[in-house]
Amino acid sequence: MERVILITGSSSGIGYDAAKTMRARGWRVLATARQAQDVARLEAEGFESFLLDIASSDSIARALEEIDLRTGGRLDVLYNNAGFAIPGAVEDLPRGALEEVFATNVFGTHELTRAVIARMRAAGSGRIVTVSSVLGLVPRKWRGAYVASKYALEGLTDVLRLEMRGEPIRVSLIEPGPVTSRFRVNQIPGFERWIDWKGSVRAADYERGLVGRLYLAEGAQKDAFERPAGDVTKALIHAAESLRPKARYFVTTPTWLMAICRRLLPGSALDWVISKG
Repeated sequence: MERVILITGSSSGIGYDAAKTMRARGWRVLATARQAQDVARLEAEGFESFLLDIASSDSIARALEEIDLRTGGRLDVLYNNAGFAIPGAVEDLPRGALEEVFATNVFGTHELTRAVIARMRAAGSGRIVTVSSVLGLVPRKWRGAYVASKYALEGLTDVLRLEMRGEPIRVSLIEPGPVTSRFRVNQIPGFERWIDWKGSVRAADYERGLVGRLYLAEGAQKDAFERPAGDVTKALIHAAESLRPKARYFVTTPTWLMAICRRLLPGSALDWVISKG
C-alpha cells in the first residue's frame, strides 16, 4: 500500500528537503506549512499541501480533518519538524517569548503527536520521528528559550518511546547540529518583538556575541561544521523505513562531540568546552 508521511514545517530547510526526498522515494507526502503563500508554492511544485500551524489547536484540528479526508486517516509516519527560536539572554526573556517558543516546539508538537497515535494504533503500525537539536543535549548562550523547549521535547519523546514498548508504534529523535536552512533568519522577527537588547545590562555582550551574527546576510557565513539538510533526511529515511529504527540519530560532528562530552566530562569541564564554541 502507498505509504503516507505528514511533515510539519515543510516550507524550507529540513522539512522541504524531507518532502522532496521522500516523494522521490515513492512516499505520499503531506507537506504542511504555516503560511498560505508557502502552501501555494508547495502545491505549485506538485506537493499535497495544506495549512498547519501547530501553535494553534484549531489549526491542528483542521489539519487532522484534512488528513482523514485525503487518506481516510492513514498515516504511516509523522515527521515533527516545525520549530523556531527566539534568541536572547535568559534574564531578558519575557514570559510571553518563552510561551511563544513552547507553543510550537513543545505544546503543538505534543498535541499533534497525541492525535496521530490514535490513528496509528487503529491502523496497527506507525512511526513518530521528531526533530530535536544538539541543543536538546547541551546548552548554549543566548539560546535559553530554544534549549529549554528542546530539553522538554526530548523528555516527552523519551517517555513516549518507553510507553510505546510492546506496541507497533516506533518513536525516534533526530538531533542535528548546524544545518543549512533559514533558521537563523527566521529568528529575527521574534528577537525584535520580544528582546530589548539595547536596554539590557548585557547590551555590550549582545553586540559582541549575538547581534552581528544574527543579522548577517543569508548565506554570508557558514558554520565550520554546517551540513546540508539532506543529512537530516538520511536519518529520517532510516527512522521511517528500517525494520529497527534507532531511538536517536546524531547528525553533524558537533552533535556527536557534544553527546560524548556530556557523557564523559564533569559539569565544569563541559561548560568550558561549550563556552569555547
